[in-house]
Amino acid sequence: MLALLGSLASALWAGFHLRPLLLGVVVFLFFVGFLKRRRPKNYPPGPRSLPFLGNFFLLGFEKPHLVLQKFVKKYGNLLSLEFGDIHTVIVSGLPLIKEVLANQDQNFVSRPKTPIRERVFKNQGLVMSNGQEWKEQRRFALMTLRNFGLGKKRLEERIQEEAHHLVEAIEEEKGQPFDPHFKINNAVSNIICSIIFGERFEYQDGQFQELLKLLDEVTCLETTNWCQHTDNAISSFHEENLVCSTLDLFLAGTETTSTTLRWALLYLAIYPEIQEKVQAETDRVIGQSRQPSLNDREHMPYTNAVIHEVQRMGNILPVNVPREVTFDTTMAGYQLPKGTMILTNLTALHRDPAEWATPETFNPEHFLENGQFKKREAFLPFSIGKRVCLGEQLARSELFIFFTSLVQKFTFRPPANEKLSLKFRMGLTISPVSHRLCAVPRA
Repeated sequence: MLALLGSLASALWAGFHLRPLLLGVVVFLFFVGFLKRRRPKNYPPGPRSLPFLGNFFLLGFEKPHLVLQKFVKKYGNLLSLEFGDIHTVIVSGLPLIKEVLANQDQNFVSRPKTPIRERVFKNQGLVMSNGQEWKEQRRFALMTLRNFGLGKKRLEERIQEEAHHLVEAIEEEKGQPFDPHFKINNAVSNIICSIIFGERFEYQDGQFQELLKLLDEVTCLETTNWCQHTDNAISSFHEENLVCSTLDLFLAGTETTSTTLRWALLYLAIYPEIQEKVQAETDRVIGQSRQPSLNDREHMPYTNAVIHEVQRMGNILPVNVPREVTFDTTMAGYQLPKGTMILTNLTALHRDPAEWATPETFNPEHFLENGQFKKREAFLPFSIGKRVCLGEQLARSELFIFFTSLVQKFTFRPPANEKLSLKFRMGLTISPVSHRLCAVPRA
């Protein structure tokens, strides 16, 4: 009996035409996807998107931030894109970026909740948390950084000490080709480690090197024992959040500054005439007998301009850290529904021909006027507003002291018979592809 029923069911199923059935299912799913993707009334324009995939493949994988600029030219400074189920608006141009990050920041202060962030961090920590939890953790982090010396002489001395160790480590290469990646990572990371963990790590420390490699792959995990909190269902001060905030500080305090310094040495090696001018100013102001200090910065406008130009051209956060529309908002005549992800287009801002004389060329003169350093409103590598990078002051101090300490002691050149390029690797930041340099000791 069962065999007969099975045969009957097989015969009935065989009577259906599978192709039309499958085609009907596909059409239905595309129709559902289309309904889900119907643009709200008066929504910013953008290219057509595919159901379920959106515009994911439209930007490609190698240079998405550069491909994006073609669509900005076509659709304007408010451009809508779809990434899977995430509705996204790209904001370009200084006036609109300031509107989002500063003038109307109460409408854009939130961070979007991504699945991976929810799974790994549970939306805790400093960078991607929201609401009262973000306010509490940011306030606590700023207070703690100040207590540990941010903006004070003793933290400057820590940076100077680490710069000395970095110089010694590079001297061991004896002018031969080497990859500066992890030496620089080690040095920069030791600054935030000295704040968070209360100690620095030797460059030969195998365990620390493994941690840095994991950090480079954005999968590192670390904890601290310098502070205790009690678990509380209402407060955001508990051990799990402490771990997440520590990881945020460790990641942000290492990757961004380290990557910028790697770009800096690469640009010096590619533009030797600029390197010579920096060294001449360093010799004149600092000499060879003492270490650079932050007090030297105001007397070294050209060096300061070079560091800023490295940040502009390195462009390590091409569309900034994402924001989310907190409330239904109107901007430039367009409706932005609550929950829309907002990306501020720093690539376009830092390469805007209306703002920069030679936007595609490495040119420190962008930050000079009559031989003096000139601040630029269109320069926002640390963002602005309530979500401005809380480590900006630390990063600026590190960049200046590490950079001047290195050009004081070395001339950076390409290895013989090797050509350096400005090719980059996409990740959480845009970093140089793996390369080697020669650090030739200066007489």
